[in-house]
Amino acid sequence: MKKFSYEARDQVSNKIVKSTVQADTENGAAQLLIKQGFIPLILKEQGDGSNIFTKIAGRITTKDRIVFTRQLATLIGAGLPLAQSLSTVFEQTENKKLKSIIQEVLASVEGGKSLSESFSKYPEVFNEIFLALIGAGEASGTLDTSMQRIANQQEKDAIIMSKIKGALTYPIIVLVVIFGVMAFMLFTVVPQVEKLYQDLRQKLPFITQIMVDTASFLSKYWWVVIIALALFVYFFVQYLKTKAGIKMKDTFKIKVPVFGAMFKKLYMARFARTAQTLMSTGVSMLDMLKLTAVAVNNSIIEDSIVRAAEKVKGGKELSASLQSESSFLSLVPQMVKIGEQSGRIDEMMGKTAQVYEDELDEQIRTISTSIEPILMVVLAVVAGSMVAAILLPIYSLVNGINI
Repeated sequence: MKKFSYEARDQVSNKIVKSTVQADTENGAAQLLIKQGFIPLILKEQGDGSNIFTKIAGRITTKDRIVFTRQLATLIGAGLPLAQSLSTVFEQTENKKLKSIIQEVLASVEGGKSLSESFSKYPEVFNEIFLALIGAGEASGTLDTSMQRIANQQEKDAIIMSKIKGALTYPIIVLVVIFGVMAFMLFTVVPQVEKLYQDLRQKLPFITQIMVDTASFLSKYWWVVIIALALFVYFFVQYLKTKAGIKMKDTFKIKVPVFGAMFKKLYMARFARTAQTLMSTGVSMLDMLKLTAVAVNNSIIEDSIVRAAEKVKGGKELSASLQSESSFLSLVPQMVKIGEQSGRIDEMMGKTAQVYEDELDEQIRTISTSIEPILMVVLAVVAGSMVAAILLPIYSLVNGINI
């Protein structure tokens, strides 16, 4: 799908309008404008014009999507026609990229297409779950309710991810400080120690010699180290995009000490919350499993959900299907079983999600509190070891001179 900038005359108001339109070809763009009541005057294909800076500046954040979804849901719920609701949201939106998309969605809706079909042209902004809920809302006549549920779902997920990122920020900062201390000692203090030993014509102790050799190598061949690190990072990132790399990364996430249990609860909460949102909107169980498999964003859990879906398709109950999967924590199939017996699976899924969200919140607080003193001890040990490796030989040297 290409983007074309155009200048056209409105056949009703006779005014000149300038904007953009998306189509596969220039002819297709012209036909689309004619259908919308415009006479194309100038039509040019836009270049991508995207670089790393424009992509970062123009990206659509989760907050942008949540605000857009809530505003649209409120306006539709108030009884405004869909086209008018989209037009109003367009005027209130500040993000230029999202504003452009809303404009094109509005044009598509006015051209006779459904909202879900119009949104489907932008999979990088509106994922499968978003589209499924919009489609279900359109089919059942509860579009505003569906959109409110989408916003709630996105908001809860964003809050959890924000807390996890916050818990991981402090360890990263401390690690950077540790490497900074090591670099400072190697490049400023160690060369002075080497000079002192050379002046006194004394042999360096083994540990100090290693530090001197390391500092000397890094000073002379820093560019080699940078290139090697850059190549390693590049190929490692490329590997993580492969099937084997994704599996390794996802397995590490759920098995790494301390943080593994936290990530597993995150995936359970995400599965249960997404399942509740989908089922309460009228999405079938098999479609729900298909969509949640993608939504959890972990290939190990995704494989478990796919296997469970196959069992459900074969006539087995969902609770029994999930029970046989070791990737799922025991509470999930237990609560699903209660939901099957009471006929309220979506409600039980919501309660399950709440339990794991509360546990996750508590675990994040515990990790944040306990990891601070541990990292400070690690920092002290690293810095202390380097200081000891430098100062102790000097003390021994001085004592030897006095004797």
